[in-house]
Amino acid sequence: MLIFATSGKGGAGRSVTSANLAYHRALDGDDVCCLDFDFGSPTAPAVFDVPEAWRTAEVRGLHTYLKGEIVEPARVDVWAETAHPVLRDRPSGSGRLVLMPGDVSGGDFATSGDERRRCVALLTRLHHEFDLVVVDLRAGRSYAVDLALEATASPEMNAVPARWLVFHRWTRQHVAAAADLVFGRRGIVAAGVTRGHDEDALRSAVRFVRSAVPDLESPLWSQVSAAQWTSMRSCEAHLERLAHEQGLGRTRVLGSVPFEPVLQWREQLITEEDVLDSKVAGMETWQALSNLAARLTDAGCWGET
Repeated sequence: MLIFATSGKGGAGRSVTSANLAYHRALDGDDVCCLDFDFGSPTAPAVFDVPEAWRTAEVRGLHTYLKGEIVEPARVDVWAETAHPVLRDRPSGSGRLVLMPGDVSGGDFATSGDERRRCVALLTRLHHEFDLVVVDLRAGRSYAVDLALEATASPEMNAVPARWLVFHRWTRQHVAAAADLVFGRRGIVAAGVTRGHDEDALRSAVRFVRSAVPDLESPLWSQVSAAQWTSMRSCEAHLERLAHEQGLGRTRVLGSVPFEPVLQWREQLITEEDVLDSKVAGMETWQALSNLAARLTDAGCWGET
C-alpha cells in the first residue's frame, strides 16, 4: 500500500510523524520503505539519524532518479546505518526499514511524461517489494503532489492501493490551509479529477491527522491559570466547529498526535527508551503514534468494508 503524506502549511509535523509511523509499522514486523519527495528540503535523514543518506543523496537521490540521470535511486537501510544508539539494535521480529532520500539541493521541477513514467515504475516496484510505502511530499500544492496524482491516475497503478494523509496543526490557520489543499478550487481533489481520478474514490482516500493537539486534561496543562484554561476550552470548541464546516470533522480524522515538548525542539523518532527509560517523551505520544500506524491499513478507518 502507498501512503502519501502532505500538509497545507509547513511546520505541521508531516515529516516527523510520517517517519514515526513508518518506524512503528516496521517494529510490528512490516517491511516499510520511506520516500523523501520533499524536493529541495528533505528532512528524513535527520529524523532517522542516518547521516550517510545526505552523502548518498548528492549523487543518487530521488530527484536525480526522476530526472533520468540514474537508473536506480539510493537505498539506506535505517537499522544498519543509523547513528541512533537505540535504532542500531534492531528489535527481534521487526521488518525492514528502508529510506530513499531526496536530493539535498534538488528543488521542485515541472514534471513531464518521462518523470511520470519513472515515478510509476518506482512506486509499482516498491509496492510489490514492501508491505507499506510512505511518500513524504512537500507542503502545499507542489510539483511533488502533482506527480503523485499523475502517477496514481495511471492505468498501470489501478491495482495499487493508495491513500492520502493530510497533516495539520490544531490551529485555525492550519485547519483552513489543510481544507484548501484538499477541497479548494486548485486542491488535491480538483487536480486529481483533471488527471483522471474518480472524485468520490479520491475523496474517500483522504484522511486528516491533527498534530500538536493539547490535551487539556493532561498534567502538562494543569498549571495554567483559570482564565487560560477557559480560553483554551473556548478555542478547542471553535476549532472543532471550524474543522467540521471545512470538511475536516472527526469522521475524516484518522488520528491525533498530542502536543509533545521534545518534538518542539527536535524532529526525531520517539522510541520506547524515550518513554520508559529517559522519560523525555510521553506515553500518550507513543500510544497515539502506535494507534495511528495501525489505522493506516485498517479498512474500517477509511470507510471501507
